[in-house]
Amino acid sequence: MYLSRVEIDDSNRRKLKDLTNLAAYHGWVEKSFPDEEKSQFRHLWRIDQLKSKRYLLLVSPKKPIVKNLERYGVPGTAQIVDYDHYVNSLKEGQIMRFRLTANPVTRHGGKVIKAAMPEDKKNGETMRDRLKDWLFKRMVPNGFEITRNDFDMYNVDMVSQKTVALYHKGCKPINLKQVTYEGILKITDLDKFKAALKQGIGREKAYGMGLITVIPIN
Repeated sequence: MYLSRVEIDDSNRRKLKDLTNLAAYHGWVEKSFPDEEKSQFRHLWRIDQLKSKRYLLLVSPKKPIVKNLERYGVPGTAQIVDYDHYVNSLKEGQIMRFRLTANPVTRHGGKVIKAAMPEDKKNGETMRDRLKDWLFKRMVPNGFEITRNDFDMYNVDMVSQKTVALYHKGCKPINLKQVTYEGILKITDLDKFKAALKQGIGREKAYGMGLITVIPIN
């Protein structure tokens, strides 16, 4: 597996005019692997905002073609590292800082139910509560737990919430809820956690959601 990153060339209007929605970014990612069959693997990716710059972050089983990866990026900014080496260095019980961009929805009886509902006045549950609850329910299946602070509150925050449009030719646009979580977790089941790092968490993984990344806390 490989972890790749490239700075998006936001100063180039000619490039940006093609990146109008999630499907365009998805196409960029897939074209970075011209030799792969479409059904071979669903690549994980997301857009990270770091200060004034945006980056495409990508997890894949094969190395992307640098020229294709930089198609909408700043020339010379593509970086590709061995992700397996990093993932295999992790240990159960390790404390990590994490970032996850996700589509917080669930299914009930085959129907997709949005986690981000309006405030429930009956029980006082807010949209933020529902969004965090969606993440809490995915801790055990994915081999981690979010740590608590001195006030017995979970070390997690939602640094971004927005609705993004997904366009397909001949179809009406689909609005997707996109939330970015940041916080501190503890690895509780190493095998499950490794799978989450490589396979993602939640839905809409082909469209910039599901990718969780971690860095150790020294």
